[in-house]
Amino acid sequence: MKRIWYALILLLLSVSVSRADAVSINHFIVKENPFARQEIAIVATDTANQIQENINGHYTFTINGFENDLVFQNGTAFYRHKVNRSAFMFIKHQSESGTFSTLFYIYKHGDKLSPVHISWVWLVAIPLIIVFAGYLFKRFIVIAVVVIILWMYFNHHNGLSLSTFFESIFDGLKHLITG
Repeated sequence: MKRIWYALILLLLSVSVSRADAVSINHFIVKENPFARQEIAIVATDTANQIQENINGHYTFTINGFENDLVFQNGTAFYRHKVNRSAFMFIKHQSESGTFSTLFYIYKHGDKLSPVHISWVWLVAIPLIIVFAGYLFKRFIVIAVVVIILWMYFNHHNGLSLSTFFESIFDGLKHLITG
């Protein structure tokens, strides 16, 4: 009888001491949802873009400023909102190890969706190149101003607000500095 009690106490102690670490999502990509038209799927990946199939459960993501509770199964969660036209999507996830955000352009052609990752470097480089070209060629300064205004209108019309633009740049710089 003593052996049973010792075994039971040992079992309870081992269960209370051993605990699984919470799996966090530190990197993710966006793909077209293969099961629904005009919807996307968020896939938890490692830094080499390999799917982390051990991610299961509820995770909170902020998509274009709206908080969503996504259910991951085998590393994939489905965002159940239709994408009616091409648009920018700023997706942010905050976990215990930090905040991870990525800007995507969801290009819609026909019934297909093609997500394109937009790096913060391009958000800085494109306006700087246009301004620099306008500065180099004084005759083209008006054209450079018109191109910048058209670029800003395109971004705003497709859902990239000024706050999202700068937040994406600052998050990229923060991860560049912190590693």
